[in-house]
Amino acid sequence: MKYVDEFRQHKLAKQLAAAIRDEVDTGRSYHLMEFCGGHTHAIFRYGVQDLMPGNVRFIHGPGCPVCVLPVGRIDNAIHLVEAEDVILCTYGDLLRVPASSRNSLIKVKAAGGDVRMVYSTQDALNIARENPARQVVFLAIGFETTTPPSAVALQQARQEGLKNFSLFCNHVLTPAAIQNILESPEVREIGSVAIHGFFGPSHVSSVIGSRPYEFFAEEFQRPVVIAGFEPLDVMQSVLMLIRQLNQGRYEVENEYTRVVTREGNQKAQRLVAEVFELRRSFEWRGLGLVPYSALKIKADYQEYDAEQRFQIPVSPAKEVKGCECPAILRGAKRPTDCKLFGVVCTPDNPMGSCMVSSEGACAAYWSYGRFRQPEAKSASTEVAI
Repeated sequence: MKYVDEFRQHKLAKQLAAAIRDEVDTGRSYHLMEFCGGHTHAIFRYGVQDLMPGNVRFIHGPGCPVCVLPVGRIDNAIHLVEAEDVILCTYGDLLRVPASSRNSLIKVKAAGGDVRMVYSTQDALNIARENPARQVVFLAIGFETTTPPSAVALQQARQEGLKNFSLFCNHVLTPAAIQNILESPEVREIGSVAIHGFFGPSHVSSVIGSRPYEFFAEEFQRPVVIAGFEPLDVMQSVLMLIRQLNQGRYEVENEYTRVVTREGNQKAQRLVAEVFELRRSFEWRGLGLVPYSALKIKADYQEYDAEQRFQIPVSPAKEVKGCECPAILRGAKRPTDCKLFGVVCTPDNPMGSCMVSSEGACAAYWSYGRFRQPEAKSASTEVAI
């Protein structure tokens, strides 16, 4: 298959591992954060960490929109189902994310609430068309990648005059979150989390391009490499980051050139700009309130904004006691640092979003079982490529 098999070749992986081993400075450490959970899963699925020298370490970041959605927004969605009697449509992962008091959307569904799993915004629109007497709310979530389809859905709803469709917007922006991590005390003041370089999100960058990362690469003196999701993509990006660090360069480089350009998808950007605008602040799980890090629906489309149509209460929400998801999302801890991991927190009984999400760090550790083995200290280990 084009653009898959050729990026999983074992021989090339060993050659890249040898090149990385030759390039690293044994007198320094290389702590590289992958922002996107797709990279985390590629690293664990293919054993990329086992091919790295001992002084190259991967730091797991926010992962995915499901991971970073705060408990309070899940509580809000449950309120819409139980108090407003809406048909709530959303993606599958969100159904199992724990809300307050160990509740969840899937438990609400089991109790009789009308919660429906959909695969796209078009599915939600179809449900609204088929149920004209019911209010249908799409629980929209995602980084920049899934925002254009939400914009299209609102445009279609207005064109068709669908008065029973609205969107509960939880779209968030990656550059602001990366900046927030770099400005956090754990990275800057305390220094307990060393981050020397970033793997830029791939699918996000196909929409926004690589340009938005240029500011903080220069401001915070951290190189960024936009990396594809295949194992050889990740390894090549490691090599590119190491070379930048060794040379004292702090630039944005694009390894994923077959998909990402500097300017991105400008048609999609215009579409999003027509429907959405920046929120002044938005809460991220693990990061707290992050300024200008999320989108809200513009006034021109407010009749399709669930936050305008319904009275949604703002109430404090607490994490499950002992769950380390917030610290894991900041890169301050690993899943194995959590006392709940693999004991009471498993995919069948998740305590936090990092275990629920298909791109969460805890799910990656559990799915590929590498937490059961000591971390490799040399590049000689065989991997599953």
